[in-house]
Amino acid sequence: MPPTPIWPVDPSAPDPTVVRRAADLIRAGRLVAFPTETVYGLGANALDPAAVAGIYAAKGRPATNPVIVHVADPVAVPAVAATWPDAARQLAERFWPGPLTLVVPKAEAVPDGVTGGGPTVAVRCPAHPVARALLVAAGVPIAAPSANRSGELSPTTAAHVLRSLDGKLDAILDGGPCPGGLESTVVDVSGPVVRLLRPGLITVVQLEAVVGPVELGPPPAAPGAALPAPGMLARHYAPRTALECAETAEEAGFLAGLYETAGLKVARLIVTGAPVVAAARLYADLHALDEAGYDRIIVTLPPATDEWRAVRDRLTRAAAEE
Repeated sequence: MPPTPIWPVDPSAPDPTVVRRAADLIRAGRLVAFPTETVYGLGANALDPAAVAGIYAAKGRPATNPVIVHVADPVAVPAVAATWPDAARQLAERFWPGPLTLVVPKAEAVPDGVTGGGPTVAVRCPAHPVARALLVAAGVPIAAPSANRSGELSPTTAAHVLRSLDGKLDAILDGGPCPGGLESTVVDVSGPVVRLLRPGLITVVQLEAVVGPVELGPPPAAPGAALPAPGMLARHYAPRTALECAETAEEAGFLAGLYETAGLKVARLIVTGAPVVAAARLYADLHALDEAGYDRIIVTLPPATDEWRAVRDRLTRAAAEE
């Protein structure tokens, strides 16, 4: 495939002509990267098995790792969901459009490739104007994991997408930096309890204000079984440069000193400030450090609180062993 074209689009007023070109590609079974309020997604027609397979091939994604299906509005949910539990309705009414993904029983029309072969589908309604315009113009639900090679840092700019997937997709809608900076919160409402599967910009406290108690983490699963949602792999969201986490600045300084004594070039990143601001810049900071030629990145983690849960999740997964 030739180099991937980048089509600039104003996020505040997406050009219908540009969006329509991208929508035509989606309907034709092709791959288009586009911005959301979280990260850039690698989109394909969610009801086209061959197009969905193209996502997995481009990313090098494990077949058991499902992808999120994006819909333009709740009216489109029956096309991909067999049922819509009360908890799903309540959470969608509160947080859609927005960075919340709901895991529900899948409709028969949803290809197994979307769900990793599992019985549920992850659905969300994005808030970003470019994503919404693309969904409306395409007229189909769009399957879209993050637009990067599997396991690597998620992209928050078109340049990040190009660095990871140039030549592996048909176009990139460049709507500028993604404002949220971290992937969506994923909540499983398919069973008798509400479960947080992946922390994100919407916190547990916010979820519980709507649906009551929320359990943390997935139930035990058999080895090799389909994952219930994306973002569940032990190692994920990782820069190419080796990354290590420290709980305190003193621990980070100790680690950095060890590596520097051994002759390695070390970058240190301290995650501080307002959680939403830190989340918005986290991947951009890590992408920049990844391209700067360091041998190690040492990150001082933020506090282990609910509002920091998503940032800590991404960093600890990035630091996990292969």
